[in-house]
Amino acid sequence: MSEKDTTDLYQVFDQSTTVLMQALNTSYLDAFIETADNIIDNGTVRVEDGVPNEKIVKELTELYKTVDYKKMDAPSIRRAIQMAMIRAIKVDKIQAIHQITPDTIAYIMGYLILRLYKEQKSVKVLDPAVGSANLLTAVMNQLNLELHENVSGIGIDNDDSMISIASISAKMQGLDIELIHQDSLAEMDIPDIDLVVSDLPVGYYPIDENTVGFETRASKGHSYVHHLLIEQSVKYLKEGEFAVFLVPSNLFQTNEAKGLLKWMQDTVYLQGVLNLPKELFLNESAQKAIMILQKRGNGAKQADKVMLGEFPSFKDTEAFQKFMQEVVDWEEKDLLKK
Repeated sequence: MSEKDTTDLYQVFDQSTTVLMQALNTSYLDAFIETADNIIDNGTVRVEDGVPNEKIVKELTELYKTVDYKKMDAPSIRRAIQMAMIRAIKVDKIQAIHQITPDTIAYIMGYLILRLYKEQKSVKVLDPAVGSANLLTAVMNQLNLELHENVSGIGIDNDDSMISIASISAKMQGLDIELIHQDSLAEMDIPDIDLVVSDLPVGYYPIDENTVGFETRASKGHSYVHHLLIEQSVKYLKEGEFAVFLVPSNLFQTNEAKGLLKWMQDTVYLQGVLNLPKELFLNESAQKAIMILQKRGNGAKQADKVMLGEFPSFKDTEAFQKFMQEVVDWEEKDLLKK
């Protein structure tokens, strides 16, 4: 991965987005979608009703010529898109639900997944809350790089802007991802999945009639969307395969946790919960954890030792590496023990 490539591409993204934002009188996010589509379309600037004008078309065309994303590796492109998204969040004051999974966390989730799939020739990955696809594409890149497998993805989101960003990201990185614009809790027309990975949105799901039939729905009032999404995505997961979620650290400490635990008892094995360092979050209630579930069936069994723990500070490199080694040892000697 080249830092220079990432920086160069991001600068073209940012400069051209700023120009288009003013020319089209639109948000940074919408201008970014437009400029990225232009770049994918061989640097051809779209003009509608004389907008943008000739001077701006010339400026953008020259700017696009200064980079060639087709000569860059996928992780460099993904990071440039991530930087543009961070900029969009600041400029447009985008709500927290659209904020992206930080690279460090995406990398750790991918690293934990690698050993679980080293024997498989192909892996189809689902993210039911794909957003801008930063997490999905980061994990797919790691699987591609480490295992040289046939890796494909399915991303689902009900926000059309996020689906547009995810589509741009997949195209520019050359990744095989099918993107579906729909409510992830509606019936999904997708094949059985080898792996689920998702940074789950947290909060209440407002449409109670859509939750009928879900075992994790609340007995009264609105249900937690993160509970429902865990149940929904596992439904499409092949027996014996894994789901790796980013969840609130207090997932099992709420009143609604009983329904989730009851569903889990019959459907999955809870193999690990790893709390991320508190320093990454504004306050303790916002702390998140990586949760590893394995769907029952096809020879899956509860690991002798459930991996419970908390990552040390990422600043303490030695302690962090020691902890990661413990997790790897657990995966190889406990979780994957035949």
